[in-house]
Amino acid sequence: MNLGELIKQKSYEHIVYEIRRHPVTFIPIAFLFLVLMLVPLFLYFVISTIFPELLDGPRVYPILILLTSAYMLTMYLLFFVRFIDYYLDLWIVTNDRIIDVEQHNLFSRSITELDLFRIQDVTVDIHGMFPMLLNYGDVSVKTASSNTHIVFYAVARPNKIREDLIKLSEEDRKYHMGQIEDDL
Repeated sequence: MNLGELIKQKSYEHIVYEIRRHPVTFIPIAFLFLVLMLVPLFLYFVISTIFPELLDGPRVYPILILLTSAYMLTMYLLFFVRFIDYYLDLWIVTNDRIIDVEQHNLFSRSITELDLFRIQDVTVDIHGMFPMLLNYGDVSVKTASSNTHIVFYAVARPNKIREDLIKLSEEDRKYHMGQIEDDL
């Protein structure tokens, strides 16, 4: 994905982070996909051992192939939609703002921007044994405004991201305060 198509960078702006979800969070989806892809094979062996006469008819085999193909295509489509949702969720942190790109489903995307100098609070939530061991969690960015709230879900090194966001926010606040004083 070309970031230039998503955001219009300002002349003084540079990208500090491109953050995605931790890859380990996609493992349950991939495992479920593999298990669901083995279901037709399992059913074929169960039917062929318990009811072998069901598979003997000249019309049964093409119907089974058709049903299996429809099932497999549906599973591929569902996996693809989940992968797109996982891969296209992106948080871009620049020296001036945070851009939250959220893919809701195959044809729905929302993009939210938040100026760094408006940040009031940054919190980290790590729940569970695996997130603690693998060092991933949620980073919540809050502003004084009630309608702007960005959460980085299941990102790697959340404490470092929190510290860097606070530091970037302070630097951006100093920059913008300097501009306000220059305007006065």
